[in-house]
Order: sequence, then C-alpha cells, then structure tokens
Amino acid sequence: MEKRPNILLSGTPCVGKTTLGKELAERIGLTYVNVGELAKEGQLYEGFDEEYSCPFLDEDGVVDELEDKMTEGGVIVDYHGCDFFPERWFHIVFVLRTDNSILYDRLEKRGYSGKKLQDNLQCEIFQTIYEEAMESYREEIVHQLPSNTPEDLERNVEQIVQWVEQWMKDHN
Repeated sequence: MEKRPNILLSGTPCVGKTTLGKELAERIGLTYVNVGELAKEGQLYEGFDEEYSCPFLDEDGVVDELEDKMTEGGVIVDYHGCDFFPERWFHIVFVLRTDNSILYDRLEKRGYSGKKLQDNLQCEIFQTIYEEAMESYREEIVHQLPSNTPEDLERNVEQIVQWVEQWMKDHN
C-alpha cells in the first residue's frame, strides 16, 4: 500500500487553517480532519470555559479517536493547538500566520469580542502557536506560512502539494 504523509495545520483562530486544509484534501486526496468538528461530533469535552464561552477539549479523547487514522497516514489535521498531539504522527507542520489588522477583522466577523478577541490577537503577536510547534516537533519539520490574501492561500496550496508529491516519491 502506498504511504502518504500526515500534515498538521495550526495557528491562531481565523488564520485560514480550515480553508487551506479542505482545499489541500480536495487537490491531493488526503483525509481532512477538523479537530473542533471531531470533538463536537464525539462530545470530546471536559467541561466548559465560562470566560471564553467555549468547551474544554478532551485532548486524550481526541488522540484516542485519531490514533488508527493517523497510523494509516494521509491525514491533514486542523487545530489551533498542537502540543498534545504525539510527535510521531506528523511528517510536517505548518503554522499559518496572519497580519493583526486582517486577523482582527476576521475574528470580529466570527463574533469574537473583548478578552477572547484580544487574547487571540496577542497569541498571534507573540507567535505563541509557532513557539508551541517548535517545542513540540523537530524544528526541521515546522514551517510558518503567511495567510493574509487569496494569493497567499494559492501559494500555500501549491507549495504543500509539491511537498506532498516529493514526500510520496521519496517514501514509496
């Protein structure tokens, strides 16, 4: 059976992970998994965060749920956090980055306000997700990608498609 890589798309909410992930899955035939949707479908929660009006993710439950699929390979995982996924799962990690003025508008459109909006902007300013990825995975597999415009999206798709094609040549 042909081996296929696993890819992690991470970054602050509203940087374009879902758009990129779905587009990639369609173009290269990998399985797309949105962890937020997976958690919702499987009720993989450990309570509720009143301050941010959102549930606490059951990280162990998510890992258990994905284990078999990840072992098979060919999966694109989309989630804003990344430090709880096993390092062995991913062949490459992409952290999407968005300029703050653009991110502010996207977060606002999604209904974020107050502390939740400010904390997500600060998360982006301080490269929190990128640093988390660098601490969680081998440095050489972690890459930052700009995600501000439709042109960035197209460039990112092309770059990742080329990477996947090369990976498959090298590993099959």
